[in-house]
Amino acid sequence: MCGIIGVIQEKGEVAPFIHQALKRLEYRGYDSVGVTTIDMDRLYSKKDKGKIDDVHRKLNLDDLPGRIGIGHTRWATHGIPSLFNSHPHFDCNNEVAVVHNGVIDNFLALREELLSKGHKFDSETDTEVIPHLIEDCIADGMSLKEAVKYVTKRIEGTYAVVAMCINEPDKIVVTRDGNPLVIGRKGSTSYVSSDIPAFLPMTNNMMLLLDGEIATLTLDGIEFEKLSDGSQVNRKTIKISWTADQAQKGGFPHFMLKEIHEQPEAIANTLRLPQEAIDKAAELILNADKTYFLAMGTSGHAALAGRHMFASLSGILPSLELASEFQDTVYGAINDTDLVVAITQSGETTDTIVAAKYAKKLGSKILAITNVVGSSITRLADHTIITQAGPEIGVAATKTFMVQLASLAQIALAAGHRSSFIDSEIISRKRESLGRLPDIVSSVIATQEANARRIAGEYYMHPSMLFLGRGISMATAYEGALKLKEIAYNHAEGYSAGESKHGPIALVEDGYPVIFVAPNDNTRSRLIGNIMEMKARGASIISVIEEEDTELEFLSNELFSIPHGVEPEFSIMPYIVPLQLFSYYMATRKGYDPDKPRNLAKSVTVL
Repeated sequence: MCGIIGVIQEKGEVAPFIHQALKRLEYRGYDSVGVTTIDMDRLYSKKDKGKIDDVHRKLNLDDLPGRIGIGHTRWATHGIPSLFNSHPHFDCNNEVAVVHNGVIDNFLALREELLSKGHKFDSETDTEVIPHLIEDCIADGMSLKEAVKYVTKRIEGTYAVVAMCINEPDKIVVTRDGNPLVIGRKGSTSYVSSDIPAFLPMTNNMMLLLDGEIATLTLDGIEFEKLSDGSQVNRKTIKISWTADQAQKGGFPHFMLKEIHEQPEAIANTLRLPQEAIDKAAELILNADKTYFLAMGTSGHAALAGRHMFASLSGILPSLELASEFQDTVYGAINDTDLVVAITQSGETTDTIVAAKYAKKLGSKILAITNVVGSSITRLADHTIITQAGPEIGVAATKTFMVQLASLAQIALAAGHRSSFIDSEIISRKRESLGRLPDIVSSVIATQEANARRIAGEYYMHPSMLFLGRGISMATAYEGALKLKEIAYNHAEGYSAGESKHGPIALVEDGYPVIFVAPNDNTRSRLIGNIMEMKARGASIISVIEEEDTELEFLSNELFSIPHGVEPEFSIMPYIVPLQLFSYYMATRKGYDPDKPRNLAKSVTVL
């Protein structure tokens, strides 16, 4: 998500470097850009919505005086992309400047408190409370560092904060909790950024700032200390050997692999969605006579899994409709007592937009689940859930799929709780299980990646594969097959394992790969029968199973193991990960670029 850069240097104007550093962070995705410098006891700033090159042509981002400055590329979360919502943000007196990545959960309460004290706000963002809090602290005699420390005690959520003020014009103060910041140093110049490529052309010496730490950057050096007790931290320098292109990908060879590895963080961030937003979504579903899930592609597989979640957890069985076929399916049989849940990672999928407009014309309410603030679907919706994947650059959706699932799971739990469909003890257990998923997914990535690479090396020459599952694992099988088709160009079909006897089994011969998604749920015993049917015809069985399932281990030629402790309704989230990795390594083994699959676009904007 958003790009941050801060620089303090001994000589020369810093703005041109900040401009170029932000260009090197463009890969992170953004909708607006801004630069602020200090010179002669004054803040100078230029910012606006739009691409860096367009804003630069309009404003000339290089033409700012001063040898200390901060810059930001914003990916909107609170407030639409606009000049006023662009970072940096300032206090009432235009003496404090702040850039911030993350989400401040309690910003509304802080904003009301500051408004009551007479503060004036210029934006809709959560970030703007920070410079106003710092302003009050400085008025009370605190230093900038003391003020930032105070802010960390007041704000709740995730953040990477970079601040400067005209009272201390040779200093940048930075802190973080949940969002990355890296620090560089060359000679008397100090750098801070959300990612290494911003300053990599100047220095490959990097220091990490960790959660719960604060650092002060000056010409003399960099001081680290712990927020908890103020104790000094001696931070070792790490020498970076990556190229600039590799550094943009965090050292990963492709964005897709980087984004697979980012999934635990994306899930964790989405599980922090405001409960009132989740509850409102649940209320819309509970109050509707009929609920329709509209989606396409990967989002459609999330919707299918969500349908299972709602049936199991809240007793509601939504109708699942392909958005492209919706008008030709419902024939007008929808009205103002119904609800459409439109699921689209970009918020711009034309099929889904058109279907939602049709439903709205007939009086239906619209609940949107999307990853993009200010997208078209949000303007149609009566209520929107903004997932927290951050920008996803790889065309094949991975972490955006995960956050859609995490959002649907939370809404289904809220609906089940409000309707008392299942008792509170079960709800609590399910929520605890959901909360463990970031760690479980992280464990799956760590333990199964090498296995996925090895198995891909064994099977990459096979032109066709089947992916089979039952219950919610049908969605896992569909998504696994789609990923393989998208980036490795294999023929791959996802099917209900029960339906496999009605046609697909005709494809099976000696050595034909069949991938079974087999969690330890109430479908397992029937799935074993399907495995035996395939084995009897010579299939090579690749299974995704719960660890220590010795019976399925015995029946499988290859397997991926998933840790215990996953509730059946959420099994798709860890069980899809090995299939994502398998598809990725199938593509690379065949020499394809998984970030740029042929004929595909990140956002499908045609009917």
